[in-house]
Amino acid sequence: MSKNFETQAVRIQTERSQFSEHSTPLYLTSSFVFDDAEDMRASFAEEKPRNLYSRFSNPNTTEFVDKIVAMEGAEAGYAFATGMGAVFSTFAALLSAGDHIVSSRSVFGSTHSLFTKYLPKWNIETSYFKVNELDKVESLIQPNTKILYAESPTNPAVDILDLEALSQIAKKNNLLLVIDNCFATPYLQNPIKFGADLVIHSATKLIDGQGRVLGGVTVGKAELIKEIYLFSRNTGPAMSPFNAWVLSKSLETLAVRVDKHCQNALKVAQFLEAHPAVNFVKYPFLPSHPQYEVAKKQMKLGGNIVAFEIKGGIEAGRKFLNKIKLCSLSANLGDSRTIVTHPASTTHSKLSEEDRLEVGITDGLVRSSIGLEFVDDVIEDLKQALEV
Repeated sequence: MSKNFETQAVRIQTERSQFSEHSTPLYLTSSFVFDDAEDMRASFAEEKPRNLYSRFSNPNTTEFVDKIVAMEGAEAGYAFATGMGAVFSTFAALLSAGDHIVSSRSVFGSTHSLFTKYLPKWNIETSYFKVNELDKVESLIQPNTKILYAESPTNPAVDILDLEALSQIAKKNNLLLVIDNCFATPYLQNPIKFGADLVIHSATKLIDGQGRVLGGVTVGKAELIKEIYLFSRNTGPAMSPFNAWVLSKSLETLAVRVDKHCQNALKVAQFLEAHPAVNFVKYPFLPSHPQYEVAKKQMKLGGNIVAFEIKGGIEAGRKFLNKIKLCSLSANLGDSRTIVTHPASTTHSKLSEEDRLEVGITDGLVRSSIGLEFVDDVIEDLKQALEV
């Protein structure tokens, strides 16, 4: 099999059935049958690789995972019903009561809730560092610290963390480095190449790319994935075969879609940077981005998320949303349709202003997920919505 990304995305498939199908069929079955008592015994003893039950594995989920594993340069993986299922199960499988996490402060809201509300129930605590203070990470490490965690680019402020620098810290202190690679996808960035032990994706976003299904996946070192698999097989967060089938087909077009997303996003970012109603724009491949050089080092292109601050604060953000005509108002991202959100008045409105500013969410910040429309139409909609 070729090692080229696009060929792997299209050609990694399950073995053809007796019907010699060209496209992988759906395997909508909860369970699988055995030839005899010995076959069943050996299968459940894991003496032979085979499907037992779709909560454990299924031809469709295996195909999807195999593709992500190849794309990320990983050893193994497991697919989940949602991205947060992947995040929670990864931590739950690898941590014990009394362990400690060091994490970037800029993480997805549900991940933050997991760290601050739910993991503490099992005496698992988290210490945060700011994205621009990697020099302070080691000061947060405790004797019971087990995992160093980060997103890059971050959600929603689109900051970039130096994955190689994080890897050096993790290895020096014998920590597992876990990276959420959702915004970049395996096409734009491969954290394992920079030293990550595990990589997590919400497949709901660009991997699906059309706002249809939910999904998550964790890939990385085989010995770590085995623990995640055993935990997940017993607790039940597995991806459904149907969603796996959709997502595996989506991967066939990931490269061409993401290329176009990035092309459109850069044009939108350049337009916004020159607009008088905008204070600043955050896009990884704009030279004005604070971590531009790091982004160029570890990413192929800048992704499809553009964050920008509108002058006028929260009220200006609300007015902007109300004037949008073409783009969608939604909490999702990575869709074929452009989506805009105003975190301060919606997704992060329950946070104090101080907490929001800690993660780069200013009153006027807008997160835009740039889609596949004709880019001039997207720009025209943003332009009219920004008019005072």
